[in-house]
Amino acid sequence: MAMTAATAQIPLDYYARLDGLSGADLKLALHQLLNEDVKMLSYGSGNLKTWWGFYVTDRTADGHVCDRYSNDIFDFGDRGSSVSGMNIEHSFPKSWWGGAENNAYKDLYNLMPSQTTINNHKSNYPMANVDVEWRGNGLTKVGTRAGDPTSQAYRYWEPGDKWKGDFSRGYFYMATAYQNLSWSGDQSVRILTTGAYPTLQPWAYTLYLEWADDDKVDEIEATRNNTVERLQGNRNPFVDFPNIAQYIWGDSIGEPFHPLTTVKSQRFTGGATIRHKDATPVDIYASTFLGDRGSCTVEAAPGSANITVWSNSADYGWKGSGSKGPSSDLTYYNTDVTLLTPEIDLTEYQAAWFEFEHAVNFAVAPYSGLTVVARADGKEYPLHVRRWPQGNKWDFYPSSTVDLSEMAGKRVKVGFRYTSDQVEAPTWEIRNLRMVAIPGRAGVDMVAPDTQGGNYPEEYYTIDGRRLSSRDDAHGVIIIRRGPDAEKVFIP
Repeated sequence: MAMTAATAQIPLDYYARLDGLSGADLKLALHQLLNEDVKMLSYGSGNLKTWWGFYVTDRTADGHVCDRYSNDIFDFGDRGSSVSGMNIEHSFPKSWWGGAENNAYKDLYNLMPSQTTINNHKSNYPMANVDVEWRGNGLTKVGTRAGDPTSQAYRYWEPGDKWKGDFSRGYFYMATAYQNLSWSGDQSVRILTTGAYPTLQPWAYTLYLEWADDDKVDEIEATRNNTVERLQGNRNPFVDFPNIAQYIWGDSIGEPFHPLTTVKSQRFTGGATIRHKDATPVDIYASTFLGDRGSCTVEAAPGSANITVWSNSADYGWKGSGSKGPSSDLTYYNTDVTLLTPEIDLTEYQAAWFEFEHAVNFAVAPYSGLTVVARADGKEYPLHVRRWPQGNKWDFYPSSTVDLSEMAGKRVKVGFRYTSDQVEAPTWEIRNLRMVAIPGRAGVDMVAPDTQGGNYPEEYYTIDGRRLSSRDDAHGVIIIRRGPDAEKVFIP
């Protein structure tokens, strides 16, 4: 059974601070994490605004809008342009916090394109099972809350079955990321409580937990999570770890949440990033790249155009570009060229990570052609970079921590892989790389007895943590574990 190209690495270093937490403490730690280093797009249409983001977060392969509220077909035009007949809809209505144009107002995890008529009927109602009074094109429903005769004066909305899990995980995100807001609206906000925990009413989170379990994370939702992260710098943890909601509102309150083991066998005791987070790191490689090549080398893949892709300057550091010629008549080339650091010896270290700054310009879509990799033992491993520039300006952004702990005990090169084609050839600038590590060889206590030497066997799990005997038993989104590393994979 062949896998598609839809893969995503779960950034375990990003979630390290959650280790051992549960209930209100876990929710607070998530709240703090989700608000760090975010860079929200402006609201509306135009460059670097909501519709500019929707163009890549909610555009299907054939150019249609992914409308989670209706079955109508709408097509995108130019990037940044609004789509006729559609609105920007807050699934968690903005009136609930008084309409202030804060981060919640602009957050792409809460914003979706919606058919206008359905958006108007949905209004600012809460989400629930409803006794149907109005139905929009076979998907979204509006009515009174089913089974609750005391709320007949109020209206609710119910999403289509195939989107109930998506909206539930979105509600969990909003109730966590913005638990500090003062909820307003009196009886118009009937799913919320006052205060940071639990924020959602018991009947509401109980229902949403059921919906999230029935409608599990699929490729569309996982891909959107990765794309939004590139645009605004944070993730929806309820997509990465669907069962984390149970540790906050469900049957696992009081049990410690462990990012490294929550969907795998307990026979692995953990990973370096968490186990050694209090140790003192030492510098093992650093370069500004500003007129300093940092002993880096450049390697072109077979078939790459014979042009200079990577260059170094005192003003910009390393610059990768697959376009050449005068600015008025640029030519784009098919390239695949990797900038490689010198080999870093991690054989005497048990954990390592690095940070750098980068800028991207002239990118017309989520620039999947720009990636960061590690090379060791003759193999190439993708690395997760949490913060990416917006793609159309020269501003430098910090990458945040990039975990190299899987490479502990090896000799490794870090590579900045640049690819382009005759349609898109962005410019990528990189400077101020600093790599640190924690001394001490990785002990065999970190792996099971049958996996000594770092040769971790693959383990397969459903998105909600059920162990699978082999990859052949899987379809849809699954999680593959290799020791402390986890990868999310879609199998048709």
